[in-house]
Amino acid sequence: MAASTRTAMRILLATDAFPPVCGGSGWSTFELARGLRGRGHEVLIVQPKPGRLEGVREAQYDGFKVMEFGAPAPNVPYVRNYFKNERLYRRLGRFLTTVIEDERIDVVHGQHVLTGVPSIEAGRRAGIPSVCTVRDYWPVCYWADLIHTADDAALCPGCSAGMMTRCIRPRAGAAWPAALPMIPYMRANLARKRTGLAAADAIIAVSSKIAADLRARAPELAAARMMVIPNPVDIQRVRNTAATTGRPVAESYALYLGKLAPNKGTSRLTQVVKEADLSWPLIVAGDGPDRAALEDQAVRTGYDIRFTGWVDRDEAIRWLAHASILIFPSRGPESLSRVLIEASALGVAIAAMDTGGTTDIIEDERTGLLSKTPSELAADVRRLIADRTLRSRLGDAAQAHVSQRFDATRVVARVEDLYVELRKGRTS
Repeated sequence: MAASTRTAMRILLATDAFPPVCGGSGWSTFELARGLRGRGHEVLIVQPKPGRLEGVREAQYDGFKVMEFGAPAPNVPYVRNYFKNERLYRRLGRFLTTVIEDERIDVVHGQHVLTGVPSIEAGRRAGIPSVCTVRDYWPVCYWADLIHTADDAALCPGCSAGMMTRCIRPRAGAAWPAALPMIPYMRANLARKRTGLAAADAIIAVSSKIAADLRARAPELAAARMMVIPNPVDIQRVRNTAATTGRPVAESYALYLGKLAPNKGTSRLTQVVKEADLSWPLIVAGDGPDRAALEDQAVRTGYDIRFTGWVDRDEAIRWLAHASILIFPSRGPESLSRVLIEASALGVAIAAMDTGGTTDIIEDERTGLLSKTPSELAADVRRLIADRTLRSRLGDAAQAHVSQRFDATRVVARVEDLYVELRKGRTS
């Protein structure tokens, strides 16, 4: 990657997650850090570690210095959230201010819910530009997923006291009445996040859907500068990694890759397998709270459904690289799925539910198949299994699309342009 000819900046990325063990948001932050370093900038990582021993520890990953900020977080519902939010915000904000001053940081960029508001406040105190990336619904939903029922009903229309009463029930179970007194805290917590986010010099929404929903659901952000810049993915690196892998199984297979949780729609997988009459094995690569129930359902279907458990990044790419189709049953709202981008980069044919930012990645019938219901998803799976030419056509178009829109080189350049503009605005 060619280095930028601009003046090098010292950039602080404050992130909730970072490799080697992390999900999509951590890898996206890593891709941003690598891209900025490749363009000649110095990048420092700060990662809070709630629940770890208090204090700051230094770690290294891929040549980056990672300052891990340990902070208490008792494992008690709501109390833990207070320690991970309001209390952490104050303490982490003060620490970030010190780091900015000591390291002569030019721009601070918060990457997620734990680090966004503290980064913005630290940037304001230090007099430098602050940017915050929003990857899910943490500014407008206490649970960050807009899911308020245990079934497949519509997503939550808004965080009123009444809707919070409904969303507590599936999470607290029989004890839900005891949690109702926490609603005033929950509402204050969200208001605090939105007010803090509104003070950023710029907000990056990773998909057009996230941006639209933030505008519609958070009046505090009406005057905020918000732009859509997707998560960066090193497309060539994904392809290079895939090229070095051997087939994990000899036969053709369908793949689900990701967390096994309600918002990912994994409870729909067995229905899709049965209605599609899936003749290939379905590989379920991932782990999560729904795994035991899904394994039980899988046994009762009589179909060949295999569970790998959690897989690391290289193993995930190995399963993707040799899959014949990817099934994406997400209940939503997906912000911008890294799995979909990586599968597209490898030319894997995708059958996905149309939810959230998925349409930023998949155009129905051109770069994949989109459906509104589990039965439609099953029908799309049947089509893909039966039609090799369709699989090839969709995969080829998907590869071209993600290379143009999501490749790290292009995305990081857009973020760099934003940093430069914000710095000029401070000095003009």
